[in-house]
Amino acid sequence: MQHPAAIDPDLLRAFIFIAEEGSFTRAAERVGRTQSAVSMQVQRLEGVLGQKLLLRGKGGGVQLTPHGQYLLERARELLVVNDEIWGKFRTPQVHGTVRLGTPDDYALRYLPQVLKRFADTHPAVEVEVFCAPSDTVVERLRAGELDLTLCSEGQQPPDWPCVELWQGPLGWVTSERYAPHRLDPMPLAIASDACLWGRAARTALEQVGRRWRVAYTSASMTGTFAPVMAGLAVTVSANTVLPDGLRLMRADEGMPKLPHTGIVLLQAREARQPVTEVLAAHITETFGQELRRQDNRN
Repeated sequence: MQHPAAIDPDLLRAFIFIAEEGSFTRAAERVGRTQSAVSMQVQRLEGVLGQKLLLRGKGGGVQLTPHGQYLLERARELLVVNDEIWGKFRTPQVHGTVRLGTPDDYALRYLPQVLKRFADTHPAVEVEVFCAPSDTVVERLRAGELDLTLCSEGQQPPDWPCVELWQGPLGWVTSERYAPHRLDPMPLAIASDACLWGRAARTALEQVGRRWRVAYTSASMTGTFAPVMAGLAVTVSANTVLPDGLRLMRADEGMPKLPHTGIVLLQAREARQPVTEVLAAHITETFGQELRRQDNRN
């Protein structure tokens, strides 16, 4: 019985980088090789598979062929498994407990991918997750009760080093079924007085002379979503995936423009090593992969 030829993971990695960057030059910079070397890797991959995967466009850009589009996500999945196996057998075993703080909406959106990848390669590490608003998790971090925390940009102490994970616009969120944004004064659901997003919403409304009132408050973002789903209020959120029943309002619906926001990663000054460093690297990489996927879709 003839077995199919094996695909070199390095060839798949080069192909993914080219597809994500849309450029042979930028892909070569990511892998630390010359452009001609990366181009030869793609040629080898196309030779193994017997199909054209990439087309060079005008201005040096790159487009995926139908076969290339089919391969892209499957190549990513293959490399995840490859890297997990490699990490399992080649990475020194890390033991211990790491305490991670995060606002609940970030936990739902990003933590499943982070924790899955981390558990696959570091099964001996216990992760304690504490969900609370950004100002609360930052205070717990400063008190030495957490090792790492995600928080909204602007909530970190000014003298505390941080890693920027994500930047994007805030958006107005309303119900898919109801129209609380048409009420006057408009009812708002916000996390707390300390919430920077709530402050941004109130400032934006005041600048355009729109009447509003705080109708609901909650210690968590999930709690602010509930009255919005019921058509009782409007809230603001990062421009990411929302729960069913909610939608981001369009620019033509008359709401004032909101500022951009960000997500940052903070590490305790006396964090547990090397457990904390390892989880921090997984978080940073997961956010990086998500951003590259978003850029590729756009």
